[in-house]
Amino acid sequence: MIQLHDKHFVPFISAADIDAVVQRMATQAAEDLKGETPVFIGVLNGAFMVVSDFVKHYPGQCEVNFVKLSSYEGTESTHEVKQLIGLGNNLEGRTVVIIEDIVDTGNTIVELKKMFEGQNVKQLKIATLFFKPEAYTKDIALDYIGFEIPNKFIVGYGLDYDGLGRNLPEIYQLQ
Repeated sequence: MIQLHDKHFVPFISAADIDAVVQRMATQAAEDLKGETPVFIGVLNGAFMVVSDFVKHYPGQCEVNFVKLSSYEGTESTHEVKQLIGLGNNLEGRTVVIIEDIVDTGNTIVELKKMFEGQNVKQLKIATLFFKPEAYTKDIALDYIGFEIPNKFIVGYGLDYDGLGRNLPEIYQLQ
């Protein structure tokens, strides 16, 4: 068990299991995107670890960029997505794969789709390491899903609780 601020978290998913799933997702994407040089767009801050490992496992050529959106305060979604850092490069005619750390309500995915609507991308795919189907309220398809998890708060591997826990190599769940 670990304590971050005032909350206690218990081990949930090991670093080895995460690595195996990220490798599977990268391999799947490579098979789907043969002949393409995709642009992987990581959603900061939470996705920095999964993006890093995903592109290490991706066997083809690719580009990497990041956007920064915010929708959480403490352990709760605000249901309002704020764009803090946006895209700076032209993506017209490119294949774009958004890489998320976690998809729960889907509000961030909706905002991301809006960001790319005017970009005239060739195709837009969405990858997420963690997916909470119980919380998902949108009808946007997710192309690559690492783990389906219960609707409980998690930390580690890039995900935080009020700034703490991002550096943990495994996932912990709120007790």
